[in-house]
Order: sequence, then C-alpha cells, then structure tokens
Amino acid sequence: MGPVVDNCVGCDEMKLERLLSMKGGRGESSYLNNSQAQGEHARSTLHLLRETLDGMRLSSPEFPFVVADLGCSCGSNTLNTMDFIINHMTKRYKDAGLDPPEFSAFFSDLPSNDFNTLFHLLPPSDGHRSYFAAGVPGSFHRRLFPAKSVDFFYSAFSLHWLSQIPDVVLDERSTAYNKGRIFIHGANESTVYPYRKQFQSDLGRFLSSRSKELKCGGSMFLVCLGRTSSDPTDQGGAGLLFGTHFQDAWEDLVHEGLITSEQRDKFNIPVYAPSLEEFKEVVEADGSFIINKLQVIRGGSPLVVNHPDDAAEIGGALANTCRSVTGVLVDAHIGDRLSDELFSRVASRAMSQAEDLLEQLQFFHVVASLSLA
Repeated sequence: MGPVVDNCVGCDEMKLERLLSMKGGRGESSYLNNSQAQGEHARSTLHLLRETLDGMRLSSPEFPFVVADLGCSCGSNTLNTMDFIINHMTKRYKDAGLDPPEFSAFFSDLPSNDFNTLFHLLPPSDGHRSYFAAGVPGSFHRRLFPAKSVDFFYSAFSLHWLSQIPDVVLDERSTAYNKGRIFIHGANESTVYPYRKQFQSDLGRFLSSRSKELKCGGSMFLVCLGRTSSDPTDQGGAGLLFGTHFQDAWEDLVHEGLITSEQRDKFNIPVYAPSLEEFKEVVEADGSFIINKLQVIRGGSPLVVNHPDDAAEIGGALANTCRSVTGVLVDAHIGDRLSDELFSRVASRAMSQAEDLLEQLQFFHVVASLSLA
C-alpha cells in the first residue's frame, strides 16, 4: 500500500496556496506544453477584450499605464495577451494624437507558480519588449497592489479555482461528505452547496481587493470556466474533464489496492464552474463595479490533437491535460509513483472512448467586462 503524502491537500487555504500551481517546467505534462487550448480559447475572446479596452478613458501619458494579469501561470499565453493589451492601448493613444505612456506589466500568481519558466519566455528588454515587467507572487483573493495603482486587470481561466476545499466536503460525519468522488460533478446538492458558497466568498474577496487597487476609471476583463445549466451538480466541461475518466482512474487504484477508498475520498478538485447568474449575483452584491458585458461563450475542447482519429493521442492528451492542471496536487496527495500510475490509467480509459471524448468534452466560459463604479 502506497503511503499518503498529505491527508488533505486542499482543506486549508494557506496549505493550498503554497501547493496549487499549474505543472511547471517544460516536460511532456507541463502546463507550458499543454495550454494550447487555453490559448485558443483566449484568442476567441479578443474581440470582447478589445471592446473593454476601447471603453476606457485615456489617462495622462505622463504617468505609466499599469496592467496586471492575475493567475498568469507559466506559459506563453499570458505574454501574448499582455502584448495585445499594450499594443492596442498604444494605438489608442497614437490615434488620439498623444504620445503613448510607458507601460508596466505585472504577472501575478501563487508563490508556487513556476515564475522562472515564465520569465525565460519574456522577450529581452533591449527594444524587443514594449513594457517593464515584474512578478507578483500572492493570492488574488487578497490585496496584491497599492491602492489606486492599476489601470487594467486581466484574468483568464483562474477564478474557478477555489481558495480551499470546504471542510464539510471532507468530513465523514457531514451530509456534505463527497464519498466516492474527487469532484462535485454529479454529487448531492448538500455537497455542491458548500462549493458554491466558497466560490461566492472567493469571488467577493477578489472584487473587493481589485476595487481598492484600481485607479479611477480602471477596468477589468475576466474569463473563467462556466456552465450553461442552472443545476450546480452539472459542472459542464469541467465535470467531464475531472468527473469521468479521471474519476474512474482513482477508482482503479482503489480496486487494485494501491490506495484506500478513504485516501481517494480525501482528494477533491478545488474548482467550481459558476453559471452566469451566480457570477452576476456576486458582482452586484459587491457593488463596486459596473457590468459592461457579461456572457457565457463556448470555448471548445480543452484537448488539442494533431490526429483526431488516433485514440492513443487523444488518451494521452486527456491525461496530460489533467496532469498539467492537477498534477501538483495529486503528487502531494499520493506521491510521484502512484501519480504516474493514476495518469496512465486516465490515458488508457480515455483511449477506449476517444471519439466520444473529442465530441463531448467542450468548455463554456463566463466572460465579464467590468468598470470601477
């Protein structure tokens, strides 16, 4: 029996903050090599991002224009988005007959993020980069910047990550105990409700912090995993990613005696995909922001494959996608060796239903354009 490395990787906010990150480095299952889908989904929102930028009042070019990406991770997507924002704002200043300001770009994520890989991807500052860059480690559920210091916040594919797993979901004595599952997709309402409350609390803290940090006239553009169903037990694409083959692979380890069912039950994915109404309720309750635009868009599949008829490639893509976003937590919970066993079973299970997987696994995203009230 393999030992549990950590009894509960997500039940404490500070513990999860120290651990949670996309898989760093440049390996096969790294986020850098498995974030093409996120890049495609981000590009599909550029017209909405442009609208938000066009709605901003141009501040004095005598002062730096400050942009921050919250939940930047360690791939090239954040750099591509930062280039788009700064190039577009530069054009706006020039079109208005003004010299563009200097630009400051802050890349922020949890301290466990692989900032080294990200900074190696940065273009050199000797004329090839149009902004001053800095990293800001810390949780976006708390303050990260001085008051009234940032012009524009961007955050994509991060706000669905919770700051912690609700305690009752991991408590065997509670009716909310998520027995037999590692995600809330298909769980009881009593299990899902604490997740929804945690998401609402986290998003509220995020909005409260940003409202203090934005300059007068500042704006935000936010993208997170969402769902089209009003039923929170149906987590949409996130449910299919984490609640089917990945879920079944954990069950395989239990049946094979490699882990106990209790070890499985103590691992839960700290993700909640909100509906449009749930997201809107939190923004309106906070009251600090004007909603310019709020919608759900179809993002597409999280799997990027070169040969859609190759079942082995599809299975490997699903395993690498799951591992790139949850691998750090899995490693902390059951160790590297059992983690390898787990994700090899994810790949094998996905291979057997590869055609259906490509067709059915589709993400939807909540997209919000907000301006400081």
